[in-house]
Amino acid sequence: MIGTGYVGLVTGTCFSETGNDVMCVDIDREKIALLNQGKIPIYEPGLDEMIRRNVSEGRLSFATDIGKGVQESLFIFIAVGTPSADDGAADLNSVWAVAREIGKHMNGYKIVVTKSTVPVGTTERVKAIIAGETSHAFDVASNPEFLKEGAAIDDFMKPDRVVCGTEDPRVSELMKELYAPFVRTGNPVLVMDIRSSELTKYAANAMLATRISFMNEMANLCEKLGADVNLVRRGMGSDPRIGSSFLFPGVGYGGSCFPKDVKAIIKFGLEAGYDMKILPMVEEVNMLQKRQLAEKVIAYFKGNVKGKKIALWGLSFKPRTDDMRDAPSLVIIERLLEAGAVIEAFDPVATQETKKIIGDRIGYGMKNYDVLKDADALLVVTEWNEFREPDFEKIRALMKNPVIFDGRNIFDGKKLQEKGFQYFGMGLKQ
Repeated sequence: MIGTGYVGLVTGTCFSETGNDVMCVDIDREKIALLNQGKIPIYEPGLDEMIRRNVSEGRLSFATDIGKGVQESLFIFIAVGTPSADDGAADLNSVWAVAREIGKHMNGYKIVVTKSTVPVGTTERVKAIIAGETSHAFDVASNPEFLKEGAAIDDFMKPDRVVCGTEDPRVSELMKELYAPFVRTGNPVLVMDIRSSELTKYAANAMLATRISFMNEMANLCEKLGADVNLVRRGMGSDPRIGSSFLFPGVGYGGSCFPKDVKAIIKFGLEAGYDMKILPMVEEVNMLQKRQLAEKVIAYFKGNVKGKKIALWGLSFKPRTDDMRDAPSLVIIERLLEAGAVIEAFDPVATQETKKIIGDRIGYGMKNYDVLKDADALLVVTEWNEFREPDFEKIRALMKNPVIFDGRNIFDGKKLQEKGFQYFGMGLKQ
């Protein structure tokens, strides 16, 4: 497994859990040293225990020697980062570098699998680069990941589907054998051509991002028309052609996948001569939505939040992760700081990651109630479970002004109003 980021570390660990011998390789010596000391560089529930168990049983190891990893393995997964370049395209320099190293160290037949999210045609170029470095026989395959941060282990161990792109029946059978322990309940291993496999990941993420932006548009429209987005959502979701998943309005999507993948599919669409119409608007709606909650706060204070203390619950882009990449909280914080507000924030796990980005421009609490003392408003930005049933009497006693701006609609506004709060949700009747 080349790359020990989120995808590589979870994938390699889960493969070792089913009895495979897995070596996770990375050029980052500090990260490998930490892993060998039992220190996990990412937050993912259950991952640290699984890593320790498989390391102790000798099935999982970590190294910086890519040559050793290549030569001792049949399957070589490329799981390095493919971040967005300035123009929105996926930066594939790490993928090309890894492909060259694989080719240089080949010592026999290998199956090289692109696990990273890569534009259509990438796996074919990986094949060409490796072929330019070796005379050994090898095959390539595409095997996109569909892991949700915060539930990645369960997603991998019990996948809805496994997508495998290959042109060779032998490779497809070996990939099916590798994934057999994870699909015993009958969920499919979908074998297709490589280009379709590469596009499937982007198409899936683009569809989910579209649903999120669509519901955020509906929420904004509900507020203008005096409708309730929760009722609209239930009415829509009851239609089996639509379904109820990903119909919750909020403060916009973030994380390592949706923003990057939407930008990438727009970019490689242009490169292919197709100017996509829907996805640029999905991206625009999402950027605007990240500001909505801050604008609600500013409007509530009649345009003057200078010196107002704003308490913020939730920093990570979603619960059960410390990932701050493209997190809506960052946009909300920047807008309120720009307007002169004073912010104190709490997140169960993402405080340290936030400090790397924002530093001491805001305050941080050790507990969720710590940030509420004398607060002029509370903003709920990330729907962590521990925020769902707080002590509202304690909250009201701590706050200077009992007003809550709920960016995830996790509270019952009517009940809060009965308790003496002013409550503002997303797309709700006021």
